[in-house]
Amino acid sequence: MRDKILYALAAIAAVLLTRNLYTIFFVLGEEKNQGAIWRIFEFHFPAGILGLMGFIVATVFSVVYLITNDLRYDAIAAAINEVSLMFAAIVLVTGSIWARIIWGVWWAWEARLTSMLICWLIFAGYLMLRRAIDEPTQRARLSAVVCIFGGVDAVIVYKSIEWYRTLHPGPVLTIRGGGGMPPGWQETAYWNLLAMTCLAIILVMVRMRQETVSREIDSLRRLAHSF
Repeated sequence: MRDKILYALAAIAAVLLTRNLYTIFFVLGEEKNQGAIWRIFEFHFPAGILGLMGFIVATVFSVVYLITNDLRYDAIAAAINEVSLMFAAIVLVTGSIWARIIWGVWWAWEARLTSMLICWLIFAGYLMLRRAIDEPTQRARLSAVVCIFGGVDAVIVYKSIEWYRTLHPGPVLTIRGGGGMPPGWQETAYWNLLAMTCLAIILVMVRMRQETVSREIDSLRRLAHSF
């Protein structure tokens, strides 16, 4: 059943991404102030939403683990965080490319960018911590604490675009109180978000399966050492 879900999500993602790429590069025109570079928003926005929301969801599972001590929740949090970190990296890379064209620099130490970089570093440290500790319970407990700190920063990143008026543009989507976008751009961004969400779910499910196998191997190894 799980494999069928994966195949269905992969098919949906492939169709949507093909449709979206065609629309972005061959249908939508250039933005009057930013030109062709505006197209990068169609990938920057979905990756940002998936990265931040993934970190927050993983934080919830980490809290549940601390309450229940059930390693399954730790495995779910780890899988989500690993995939979310990839999307957060996409956000930083696409944002830097956009900044180089619009601001003339690859990086600016302003609120949104700096808080996002800190968030990425926290969760990169989270994954390194998990690989540095072999004992499952200790690893899960320390990872959950780090994840909670990262989740708080993820909320700050999400709200920073409203709290601070710096070089980074304010909200552009109408759902966040922005002034809107050229015709077709906002709808395409949402379709791309759906396609990338399907891809994210696929990756999380694969990583969860790997985490389950890894947990079973750890159990067998500890059992073998006890004899």
